[in-house]
Amino acid sequence: MSIQHAHDNWFVAIIIGVIAVLVLGNILRAKSGRQLYVRRIPGLNAIDEAIGRATEMGRPILEIPGLTAFGVIAVQALTIFKYITKESARFATPMRFLTADATVYTVAQEAIYDAYQEAGRPDLFDSDNIRFLSDRQFAFASGVAGLIQREKVAANFLFGEFYAESLIFAETGNMVGAIQIAGTTSFTQVPFFVAACDYTIIGDEFYAASAYLGREPVLLGSLVGQDATKIMFGLLIILGAILASIYGEGAEKLKFFFQPGGWDAVFGGGGGQ
Repeated sequence: MSIQHAHDNWFVAIIIGVIAVLVLGNILRAKSGRQLYVRRIPGLNAIDEAIGRATEMGRPILEIPGLTAFGVIAVQALTIFKYITKESARFATPMRFLTADATVYTVAQEAIYDAYQEAGRPDLFDSDNIRFLSDRQFAFASGVAGLIQREKVAANFLFGEFYAESLIFAETGNMVGAIQIAGTTSFTQVPFFVAACDYTIIGDEFYAASAYLGREPVLLGSLVGQDATKIMFGLLIILGAILASIYGEGAEKLKFFFQPGGWDAVFGGGGGQ
């Protein structure tokens, strides 16, 4: 039986170490107050425009996290909704938050109250605007569609995990003329949002949005660190392709850098049998 020694995969340890340094280093930079650059996403620029339009029309904005159970996606969505609520509070724009998860409902009450406090308008907070409708998919969808029709919302924000109900929300919003901005990690629902919403935030942009808007150091530092890691891997792939073209795939130099046991292949170390 072949036995692999730790030094056979030394390059894996180095790569993991570099990733850790990049992520932790950027988290510390963010916590120290350094401004980290994150590319602005077009859909985020439209958030302020949508809130402004709702303010001018005197109609509420609607925040929907979909069927998201409490977890990573819910936290990301609530970070975005907290920013939206804080901006709307500055203009005294009414808002509604509808959820299908009892835990998300409880956490959302605290997050939205904090948003009103940070905006300096705690007097505008009304817990009745945060509603748990139903944990049944289409019962929830019917409740959301009914509220959109009754209150003629001016802006519809959909961030979270969505399934078949996504098109019901988006089409109902279209019927009342609402500006709609959606973001989801559910790739099967992206085509429906692209077709029915004004702006759609896709995949990784969903996490980038919450990091950018919330400016939370751990989220922001992790995002920048991961982007730097992706650049590093891209450069390694290009380097490997160039070296393979110059030296050939079986070259000892390539084994040293990219193949388990490469240290032994180059230096003749004692990999035991």
